[in-house]
Amino acid sequence: PLPQQSELNSFLWTIKRDPPSYFFGTIHVPYTRIWDFIPENSKKAFQQSHIVYFELDLTDPYTISALTSCQLLPQGENLQDVLPRDIYRRLKQHLEYVKLMMPSWMTPDQRGKGLYADYLFNAIAGNWERKRPVWVMLMVNSLTEVDIKSRGVPVLDLYLAQEAERLRKQTGAVEKVEEQCHPLNGLNFSQVVFALNHTLLQQESLRAGSFRIPYTTEDLIEHYNCGDLSSIIFNHDTSQVPNFVNATLPAHERITAQEIDSYLRQELIYKRNERMGRRVKDLLEEYPDKSFFFAFGAGHFMGNNTVIDVLRREGYEVEHTPAGQAINNRKSPKTLLAFSSSSSAHSPYVMSQELPLPLYPRKEEEEEKDLLSHLLLPDGIDMLEKVERKYEKKKQQQQKKQRLRQFNDLWVRLEESATDPPPQIRIINGYITVEPQPRGHGRSSHAHSDISSTHQVSHSLFLSLLTLTLHVIWLH
Repeated sequence: PLPQQSELNSFLWTIKRDPPSYFFGTIHVPYTRIWDFIPENSKKAFQQSHIVYFELDLTDPYTISALTSCQLLPQGENLQDVLPRDIYRRLKQHLEYVKLMMPSWMTPDQRGKGLYADYLFNAIAGNWERKRPVWVMLMVNSLTEVDIKSRGVPVLDLYLAQEAERLRKQTGAVEKVEEQCHPLNGLNFSQVVFALNHTLLQQESLRAGSFRIPYTTEDLIEHYNCGDLSSIIFNHDTSQVPNFVNATLPAHERITAQEIDSYLRQELIYKRNERMGRRVKDLLEEYPDKSFFFAFGAGHFMGNNTVIDVLRREGYEVEHTPAGQAINNRKSPKTLLAFSSSSSAHSPYVMSQELPLPLYPRKEEEEEKDLLSHLLLPDGIDMLEKVERKYEKKKQQQQKKQRLRQFNDLWVRLEESATDPPPQIRIINGYITVEPQPRGHGRSSHAHSDISSTHQVSHSLFLSLLTLTLHVIWLH
């Protein structure tokens, strides 16, 4: 049985002003595992807000193409060219093992939705030889039985983005792709090889039955729903990188592990918190009559030097909002839509003329084309160019009518396009990548029924801690 509202964990904070704005802490797990444990006042705050901001704008084709390209090695390079021979051999063997096991890992429900093991494997790991080693490390961490079984349901962050679209809310982002991507690419080669080696050691130990991951997705869900809000596990979900610091490591390896942990904590948590907090402050000051709902990884609100701390230093009063406490928006949105209603039944949602534009506009056309040229997907360039043309045309129409930009406007619908359907957004260890839809005419048995994804994991407590560290980054 579900606990009473007053007994639920709350990851909602109120920024005291008129109208109030809100911070909401998310985790990167299928929303169906936690939705019933999210207090009603958190859902009401989301519903009543004018504008919803995320870390990244998942509705922007540029965001998706840039996230894809940032994970790739320079043109002409492959993993076999850059990795030590032994690590490359072990990596290839492990991926062959995963591909062999994946059919037995999938659930009947997933098969019923049209998910097939070969498609799912290729969607996650199909281009692994072209990826940078650090992204391959994160990919290997996500290719576990528990992770595979959870695919097919949007993670909480993505579900909220879909709901914001359905409710005709304006959405935005407080970060640029580069700010999430470059810190990971900034690790030096010896650090990346160290991390990938320990990740493979952990997975090999799991296969041999000699190791158990200290912090699992189930642990994360339990803590989010019922546990200690200050638990270190949220730090790992936020940073999304395993923690490699382990007392059993030899001294020289422990130093390397601590250097990685310190670098990622600084770059992926503290610097991001400071940046995100400043940008939240700028939005609040520029649009004082709007109610914002900022949905960030829960770790961004916990521990030291949080986003909340940044706002408080600037003079804002930010209070934790317990489950059961009333939500009172004095200035309500001009149009309030039912949270459970269908978007197709509503006319376009119109806001006042001073609509906030996305905080970080897309780069110039030439830079976009350069990024698009690195797409992993077959026919991906053609598809995104068509998307861009449709988007630009739609944007002009919206400017004339003073309409809100719509999430769906950015995608070419399947029935309207002769090319591949739009890529699906997924999150590997908290970092967003793109999954292609299978080609085919008519109804494909391999069709993905849902935008999918999930999460995190952390050979050792070191990996657990690197993951925990990166988790903290996203939760912070």
